[in-house]
This record gives sequence, structure tokens and C-alpha cells, in this order.
Amino acid sequence: MSTADTAPEARDADHAGSRRGPAAVVIGGGLAGVTAALSLADGGMDVTLLEGRPRLGGLAFSFKRGDLTVDNGQHVFLRCCTAYRWFLDRISATSLAPLQERLDVPVLDAGTNRLGRLRRTALPVPLHLAGSLALYPHLSLAERASVGRAALALKSLDPADPALDEQDFGSWLARHGQSPRAIEALWDLIGVATLNAVAGESSLGLAAMVFKTGLLSDPGAADIGWARAPLGELHDTLARKALDSAGVRTALRTRATSISRTENGRWRVEVPEGPDGSGQILTADTVVLAVPQREAYDLLPEGALDDAGRLLKIGTAPILNLHVVYDRKVLKQPFFTALGSPVQWVFDRTDASGATEGQYLAVSQSAAQDDIDEPVAVLRERYLPELERLLPAARGAKVHDFFVTRERTATFAPTPGVGALRPSARTNAPGLYLAGAWTATGWPATMEGAVRSGSSAADAALAALDRPRGHLFREAA
Repeated sequence: MSTADTAPEARDADHAGSRRGPAAVVIGGGLAGVTAALSLADGGMDVTLLEGRPRLGGLAFSFKRGDLTVDNGQHVFLRCCTAYRWFLDRISATSLAPLQERLDVPVLDAGTNRLGRLRRTALPVPLHLAGSLALYPHLSLAERASVGRAALALKSLDPADPALDEQDFGSWLARHGQSPRAIEALWDLIGVATLNAVAGESSLGLAAMVFKTGLLSDPGAADIGWARAPLGELHDTLARKALDSAGVRTALRTRATSISRTENGRWRVEVPEGPDGSGQILTADTVVLAVPQREAYDLLPEGALDDAGRLLKIGTAPILNLHVVYDRKVLKQPFFTALGSPVQWVFDRTDASGATEGQYLAVSQSAAQDDIDEPVAVLRERYLPELERLLPAARGAKVHDFFVTRERTATFAPTPGVGALRPSARTNAPGLYLAGAWTATGWPATMEGAVRSGSSAADAALAALDRPRGHLFREAA
């Protein structure tokens, strides 16, 4: 079946002559929705995917700006992100998003102009980082020793313990001897990028999950991967091909307006009226709601959750990306992160964007509450001098282009107590499931969490219908 760019014709899935099995409608075409649709189709269901935008990929997408193909933001994943890596394999995109052979993060201190590196060896945990930490120039000897003790204490925590969700990570770090400098130069260096919040505003449970899984589980768990092609090529073009091959009907520019039960206990999904004035109605055995929490709240039928209002209590956090095109090469490494500067992470996106001259850098700014609404001129005045301070080769270089992409609700806010607000995939209504990085995946709002949520929703749906799980992601994969 081919991918459609318009809404599906009005139909009742009961009479779909080509149905292979029970019908499913997935609402939302981000990573969670695409994962759910593929997994349900792999399990033998007849699947329709609805997406309101003219593309798939959710908040991990690309767009054209002149001759450049621009990602809306820099997205990375780790070797421990086994669900997202399964997703890449499922859409035949693994070769486009390779991993580092071994973790290696250049860390530049703007104040001292000293370059340090966080990198691992092949030694077992926690010795794999011991050599790097011993030589890390941005902390004193005493601070390095205290980091090791805190890491061992963190390793003993259970991220699933509800009591940890009520505490903030910053207070825990302070109680375990971490100086403000240690928090800035190590814990927040990693935590802000993965949690989208500073330690003092992050749930201890989520922070423990991030650091235990990424740094304290397996020597290679934190090796970094990122797309060497535009995200749109992966999450839209290749994802659509995979959906087509799986037999999923994909309707873009199509938003569901209501979900309700039919008299025979199935689900009725309404979409906006077509050009001829006719209503668009789908009937299905299973519905997966893979949209942001506020949109999910608006679509959920009454009683589907014991307290649907808690979805509105899940806060959001912004991410800002600054895009700078220089007339020459100013950065020799593929990326670096900075201390003592408002600049956080800088990536070379020249080859991925299709740029043929100069160098295109993407500056990724998480937890960007202070900057998210600033005018472009203000951000240019603030950040270009910082890039020159960090990159001597940028001094005197001509800036061909400077532009900004903003995601004001990029992730859910990982604040203490958020774990109690995140719902599971199952609802009180049989056949209706939730997906999205904001659901109870145990992970922060990452591509990994989104894929896991779609897999969980499909797994629950297939189990309820006694259908085979197909090729769903499994933890042991």
C-alpha cells in the first residue's frame, strides 16, 4: 500500500476487504507512533497511521533553508539505547547513524582555554572511566576522588524506587560531597543534555537511571551516535518506506478530532471533514494515542484514566538550537562541549546538511528557558562572540548565515514527582493505549524513550488480542 499525503477516505474498518487481521489506528507519527504502527503490523494487524503534519518524525525532523538541509535540533543516542537502535535497523537506517568506537567527548573550558576529554577504555565498569577521570583537568584531585565516591553511591540506587522520584538530583549530589564545580563540569555536563534540566531541577530517579545505564552498566554503554544524514531522511523518508513495506496506511495532514466506543465495543476515530463535506470515520479494534500529553488529554474518552488531569501536570522544557554557517572551517573535531560559557554542545553539520562551502555548526542548548524567547539579533550578539572565544579559528571568519530553531515544549520536564504523573501504555478502556516519551518508560524524554513507549503500547495491544509479538523490541536485544 502506498503512503498517502491526505486524509484516508471515509470508511468503516469492518468492511476493509484487504484486512490481514484486527484493525488498529495509531494517532501520531513521531517515533512513538511509527514504532507502534510497525510493531502492530509486524504482529499481523491491519494498521492505519494518522499524522497531522505533512511529514513523519515528530520533533526530530529536517527542513530546507536555501541549499542546506537543516535538522531542527541536534539529536544523539547512546549505545545503551537498544530500542532506538532497533528502530534504526527496522527502517534500514543503521548505517546512516553510526556510533563512536569508544566514548570520547572533548570538553573545553572557556575560562582557561584548557581541553579535557571524557573517554573510556575497554576495562570493566567502573574502571573503564578511571583513567579519564584521573586526568580530567577541569576538576581538582579532591573533586575527582569525590566524583568516584558519588558514582559508587549512585550505582547502589534503584531508579524505580518511587522515593527517588520525589527527590532532586542536585540535593543528592550536594549530600554526597559534590562541589558546584564538579556538578557543572561533570554531572550537569551529561545530565542537562540527557534530562533537559539542571541537577537541582531533575528527579533523582530519572538521573540515577541515566547515569547508571549510560556510565555504570557496561563499558560501551555511553558511546555516542548521531545521524550523519538529515533526520528527515531517517525518521520520515525511510520510516515511510518501512511503513509502506509493512502494509501500514499512512495519512499525513490528518488529525483525529475524537475517539469514542461503538455499540459493539470497538473504537471509532473521527478526522476532519473532507473537501466534499463528508465525514472521515475509522473503526478499529485497537487505538494507540501517540501524541503529546496535552493533546492526549483532549482526545481521551472519559474514564480512560483514573485521573486524566495529571497529564496536564506534566510540565515541559525547551531546547534551543543556534545554526551558524562560516565561510571557512573553524572546528576540526566533529563536536565538543564547553564549560564556563553559555555555549553547551557544538556539532559540525557541514556534510550532513549538504553544504559545499565553509562550515556549518549547530549549537545545541538544552534547558533553554532563559533564551528560548530571545530575538535572533540578541542571540547572535550573545553567542557569536562566545564561539570566537572557544574557537580561535572563528575569529575573523565571516558568518554567512545565523538562524535559530526553537522547540518550546521539546521534552517533558523531568522534575521531582514527574514519575507519579506518567501513565503506563494501558488505559482503563480495553483496546486504547498511550505512547510517547512522556509515558512511563522509565527513561527521560529521548528518542529511546519514544521508541520504547511505542513498543510497549503495541506489545500490550497484541497481548490483549492474543496476537504474536512479531519483531517487537525486547530488552535483551
